Amino acid sequence: MARIDRRRFLQLSGGGGILAQSGGIAAILATSRAPAYAQGASLHWLRWADFVPASDQVLRQKIIPECQKALGVKLNIETINANDIQARVTSSIQSGSGPDVICALNNWPQLYGGSVVDVSDIAEALGKSQGGFYDTAKIVANDGKKWIAVPWCIVGAALTNRKSWFEQIGYTAEKFPDTWESYIAAGKKLKANGHPYGQTLGHTFGDAPTYWYSYLWAWGGKEVEADGKTVVLNSKETLDSVKFMASAWRETFDEGGLAWDDSSNNRAFLSGTISSTLNGASIYIESKRKPETYSTEKGTPLKDDIFHHQLPKGPAGQFSYHVPFSNMVMAYSKNQKAAKDFLSWVSSKPVYAQWFESQQGFSVGATTDWEKSKIWDADPVMGPYRLAARSGRFAGYAGPSGRAAAEALSKYIITDMYAKAVQGMAPADSVKWAHGELVKIYGA
Repeated sequence: MARIDRRRFLQLSGGGGILAQSGGIAAILATSRAPAYAQGASLHWLRWADFVPASDQVLRQKIIPECQKALGVKLNIETINANDIQARVTSSIQSGSGPDVICALNNWPQLYGGSVVDVSDIAEALGKSQGGFYDTAKIVANDGKKWIAVPWCIVGAALTNRKSWFEQIGYTAEKFPDTWESYIAAGKKLKANGHPYGQTLGHTFGDAPTYWYSYLWAWGGKEVEADGKTVVLNSKETLDSVKFMASAWRETFDEGGLAWDDSSNNRAFLSGTISSTLNGASIYIESKRKPETYSTEKGTPLKDDIFHHQLPKGPAGQFSYHVPFSNMVMAYSKNQKAAKDFLSWVSSKPVYAQWFESQQGFSVGATTDWEKSKIWDADPVMGPYRLAARSGRFAGYAGPSGRAAAEALSKYIITDMYAKAVQGMAPADSVKWAHGELVKIYGA
């Protein structure tokens, strides 16, 4: 991902936003139709290239033609690698042109609050009509005064594990090593058997923060106090977590993870290289999609040798981090009304359900109503993901997940703290470095 320094972030995301209001949002959500003034518009929607290919097919083959028919809007969907989205947002804001709607991950919208359209009317109506938003969906898309993005979904994170390999060392899905100490002890045995754990310590949007922030919190470490200003990363709890991982990494993990992105662990697991990894359900879904392609060393379908489990507990408890997605209407867009009408329509239940069901549980909805979907009853292996979005913290804990937290996340400071230690930097020095970087951002 292109790196942007703090000064540039502040310059590009601080420009004056243009507010656009469109009436009748509740009616749009109820009827799945937009007012006539959207007719004839053309919209450009930038998204990530989904880890569930069937979902991108639904968007292109069903949503695009339905949008033209229902709204009179010609929809152009562009999909790119998720790690490239931030660079596109920045360049678009700088040039004053680009996609009308951009799907942002994590708390990225907080970086661009001054350069997007207020979508409070859409978000408020959507939340009321669909059981309310999960906290994670709201805190990343609302700046405390208004909605700066419309929540789309949350990708749940859970450990994907090889059933037979864990059974060889005495564990099952029901009897899983549920503390970090026991999980790492099991991992040492698995690596000795040629089946290491696999996790990224690289600069990538999903698997890196979901794992390393959760791990930090489990030990009692945190970035800032509740005031959102006082940096407290350099603590005994954080240092203990880094010391433990510095040795655990070499003894337990595939050390190539230092250079992995979000697809690397998928490939490693599907090829039989690793035994456990924190991931969305994309590994399992892919193994079900191609059962003849992915098999165990015994020749049986890999899909039947997979189970999911939540992350282990640490001294401070068990915590999780799940990845929210939300759609921003860009202030430079000349089609703001049409863009808002589109988001109201595509988020309505009859339309959104087509995309949601194609995800097969890889994503939960941004609102709680989607917990009731029939897809969750179809496959018990997906059970740990159904209610995943009800738990978890988000970047910036114990403070708000605002602009500073988004900058720290985008610069991978927490991930790099652990990466430096496993590569040989003294744990105390890696913690001091990360603390200092956070002070530069938070100013305290």
